[in-house]
Amino acid sequence: MSEPQYIVNEAEQGTRIDKLLTNVTSDYSRSQIRTWFDKNLVTVNGKTVKPNYKCQTADKVEWMVPEVEPLDVVAKNIPIDIVYEDKDILVVNKASGMVVHPSAGHQEDTLVNALLYHCDDLSGINGVKRPGIVHRIDKDTSGLLVVAKNDLAHEGLAEQLKKKSMKRDYKAIVHGDIPHDYGTIDAPIGRSEKNRQLMDVTEKGKSAVTHFEVIERLHEKFSVVKCVLETGRTHQIRVHMKYIGFPIVGDPKYGQRKSIDVDGQALHAYHLQFEHPITKELLEFEAPLPTKFTKVLENIRKSY
Repeated sequence: MSEPQYIVNEAEQGTRIDKLLTNVTSDYSRSQIRTWFDKNLVTVNGKTVKPNYKCQTADKVEWMVPEVEPLDVVAKNIPIDIVYEDKDILVVNKASGMVVHPSAGHQEDTLVNALLYHCDDLSGINGVKRPGIVHRIDKDTSGLLVVAKNDLAHEGLAEQLKKKSMKRDYKAIVHGDIPHDYGTIDAPIGRSEKNRQLMDVTEKGKSAVTHFEVIERLHEKFSVVKCVLETGRTHQIRVHMKYIGFPIVGDPKYGQRKSIDVDGQALHAYHLQFEHPITKELLEFEAPLPTKFTKVLENIRKSY
């Protein structure tokens, strides 16, 4: 590790230490620098500090830059549907059945494996297992997600997610005839106390808000809905639709025991809109419903 240092000048009095380091070390993003504090790699006058420390004139700031962790995810030539790409970002229409990034039980054949084969550079903010990944969609959910090629683009996209300005719309087939044309589900989501592998609506959970609109009603037994995410909790739409009594068709975790065989849940991220993190251009994309989804709709219309 390298051990650079910096003496705070009078004009920098009162500046947060993380902001100061961002200005002084232009090669590193603010998100990267925050990780240095987590590892106690930043000191002021020989003592470790938190990122919100206010600098004083003549403070001696020292920091150690950790060595880049070697990438241990293998690039694989896996076909992916790239709907947009430039030097900073790309937008992928992910197929149902593909895991977004390596995790326990899914070390290969993920979207990240495919991206590493396609791209020379991906942002490193989320570590070696999730390069470029700004947001995720579940394995058996299909549809659009944006990937960052560098840390600056990643930070810009993450900020839009934080401010809820990135628009992410889904279509789903659910069990039941929803009586309202529109609705908002505002219910916190966290780990289920009964089964830690599942998420659930719980008072101890994090804020989660999903807006929905009924697009079509099918024989009083099914509804096609549009869901708009205001927040992005794990399994959010699946958990919320179950919570209000209209679980997603084919959902193996949160659906009905007797459901239509969809090989996963009938959920598709069809619309994505955001501001390009570098050029500031407003970008908008739509992905048509996959064959799996349309076949389920056809079967319902014919069978009921």
